[in-house]
Amino acid sequence: MQPRRKFPTTRSATTSARYAKRRKNRLARVDNDLTDAEWLRLLDAWGGCAYCQGEGAALQRDCVQPVSRGGRYTLGNVVPACASCNASKHNTEVTGWLRRKKLDERAFLLRHATILQALMPDPEQ
Repeated sequence: MQPRRKFPTTRSATTSARYAKRRKNRLARVDNDLTDAEWLRLLDAWGGCAYCQGEGAALQRDCVQPVSRGGRYTLGNVVPACASCNASKHNTEVTGWLRRKKLDERAFLLRHATILQALMPDPEQ
């Protein structure tokens, strides 16, 4: 016997519109200050998907701390992710997701900290 699905396989137009409106309102309440130039610098620094190191696929902006959990589209919270990793991570906490997918959590966190240190402006200047 197959386990019952927790969520339906398809959403109605009304449900999709409701979720889109919630996301739009959530994004409007916080500062999302990632510029196109910063995004390009992030792409160059990571050189591929931040999680699986995949190259060649179109990379998407993924929030390390999801928007639904208080994250924002800022230089310190966004990493490039392939569509597969971004969809799989959904709105879960990144370290738990990395462990579940058997990806190298320590390598990601060290690389994320190193890249952020190189890209973040120095507050003393």
